[in-house]
Amino acid sequence: MPRAVVFDLDYTLAVPQRDRAAILSEATEAADAPDLSRDDYLAAHRRNLTRETREPIFEDLLADRDSDADPGELARAYRETIASALEPLPGVEGMLDRLREAYCVGLLTNGPVRAQRDKLSTLDWEDAFDAALVTGELEAGKPDPRAFQAIAAELGVDPADAVYVGDEIEADVYGATNADMAVIQVLRPNGPESDPRAIGHVEQAEVATAVPRILDSMEDAG
Repeated sequence: MPRAVVFDLDYTLAVPQRDRAAILSEATEAADAPDLSRDDYLAAHRRNLTRETREPIFEDLLADRDSDADPGELARAYRETIASALEPLPGVEGMLDRLREAYCVGLLTNGPVRAQRDKLSTLDWEDAFDAALVTGELEAGKPDPRAFQAIAAELGVDPADAVYVGDEIEADVYGATNADMAVIQVLRPNGPESDPRAIGHVEQAEVATAVPRILDSMEDAG
């Protein structure tokens, strides 16, 4: 039976009100930077999972472009734009409160420290978890097992006694199962198909009700 539940942040507990590509376009315009594709941004993000800010991400993206744009200014514009667009999925705040009555509840999110901590501050979730780690604070990001081991240690549990809830196949499903955690996969609209390695699958809009049901079924089975 699980002793802890750990959540991903983006697209698992909170979603932007606007398309991420549009948010990136707004930020580049505000910083007088050239257009950047969402795919290029994601690739640079994956190369910089253990950073303090997004500035190295944008340094990578601007390195081969003829531009005088300041990577630090672009990072600030993107951080402010995306944080202001973020909103919780329906009912997840109440779900977190209820789960903390029965489990240790944690957060493990990929990304630079300032960017992800700003999101938690904007959502007023700084005290919503028993422990919350951003991979920018760690030696490695998801899917590296060390990231999952770090949050398990913060919660005082063995990884095998934790359930991880996330939406990405590589970072979340593969990463958590490879670290001996059970996984509940969140299915985004137009996102990846269900992965058989997950013990359960929940639609993104139903996270607040479906995740507790799966946890209850695990308790009953135990």
